[in-house]
Amino acid sequence: LHFPWRRFLTLQFIAGVIWTPCLVGLSAMLGEKVAGLAHRYEAASLLAVVVVLVAVLGITHLLIPLSTWRGRRLLLSRWRRLTRWEYWPWWALYAPVFIYIIWLALKHRSLTVFTCANPAIPDGGFSGESKSEILRGLAGAKEAVARWKLLPAGEAARVREASLAAWMKAENLTWPIVLKPDEGCRGQGVAVCRNEEQAANYFTANSAPLIAQEYIPGVEYGVFYYRLPNEDAGHIFAITDKRFPSVTGDGRQTLEQLILNDGQAVGSARFFLEQHAARLGEIPPVGARVQLTELGTHCRGSLFLDGTEALRTPELTAAIDAISKHFPGFYFGRYDVRCPSAEDLRAGRNLRVIELNGVTSEATSIYDPAHSVFFAWATLGRQWRLCYEIGAANRARGAQPATVSRLLRAYWHTLHEEKSAAPVPESVSA
Repeated sequence: LHFPWRRFLTLQFIAGVIWTPCLVGLSAMLGEKVAGLAHRYEAASLLAVVVVLVAVLGITHLLIPLSTWRGRRLLLSRWRRLTRWEYWPWWALYAPVFIYIIWLALKHRSLTVFTCANPAIPDGGFSGESKSEILRGLAGAKEAVARWKLLPAGEAARVREASLAAWMKAENLTWPIVLKPDEGCRGQGVAVCRNEEQAANYFTANSAPLIAQEYIPGVEYGVFYYRLPNEDAGHIFAITDKRFPSVTGDGRQTLEQLILNDGQAVGSARFFLEQHAARLGEIPPVGARVQLTELGTHCRGSLFLDGTEALRTPELTAAIDAISKHFPGFYFGRYDVRCPSAEDLRAGRNLRVIELNGVTSEATSIYDPAHSVFFAWATLGRQWRLCYEIGAANRARGAQPATVSRLLRAYWHTLHEEKSAAPVPESVSA
């Protein structure tokens, strides 16, 4: 639990000093009576235990939080995450989709043929793929890809600091700089570092292979692209308009109160409160805007809107298609791009790719609060149908599907990496 052992033992000792006499005293006073009642009503003892447990849970998780304003707002946050499908855990959302995937596997006579959708990416980008290898595959797109550098594992923090400084100087880059694991998903471990001290703290906490990447200001979008192997031009399947939540100061409320009072931010309140723990007591001045997240990840608080119809144009499709063709063997996945404005995106100009995800990436436009879960299931179904069709076409051209055991090992490795990943240091994340 990463808890200081001296403090743990001290608290444990204090708790024992208080708890043990209370327990022994109550046993001496009431033990015989309780034992007699238990014997007399033995048939109903199991029901009594259940009732007591439910009562305790109700008091601690409902009645006590309801007694404070902060508790009520956090209960509202929990209720929204329970009743709004876009906050559901992945296994709950994907349960019907898995059934459809099994049907697709039977249709194409292979459970894993979808991994052939991107022969240039190991396992098609199923799990644990290297971000640096994918970015290297896009090298032909040149300035369309944000500049980056791989910082290998095994180097001391000071060596990484020196390597980062040398790269920034050679590329004429200034702070901030983005640091993130070479293998990872859902924004795990991604940090925007604004100075050398924050980067040093990040390096101290993370020894895995890392990517240092140029920070691209502007607006961020997720552009889901696909191309059938027998087609000359690709298509845009979906576009996600990513919005970074913020709150505006009124000169009276603390940052914590602003977060809990905000209709959108309250849905991700626990994450925002943890990320800004060092600043929760601050009172932002009137009109001061506090951005709550800088990362375009839904599980880290960003708002995803469906921009497919409003932003998809022939110019944008042509620009994404040109970038994709610099990566032979890539046919299916989602680009995360940044550009100065929505007008630039529509025109297909000034696009900078910051990441590319493979076969298990989502058309994240489904998370628009205006969409129902049925829309999400239908979209994911179409997405996986295309993935299997592209994979089957590439298999006919000689691509080999990954084995089930290989995919299970890759997924297990990713789970292990996520659980053991060091948290982003507070001095960076805040």
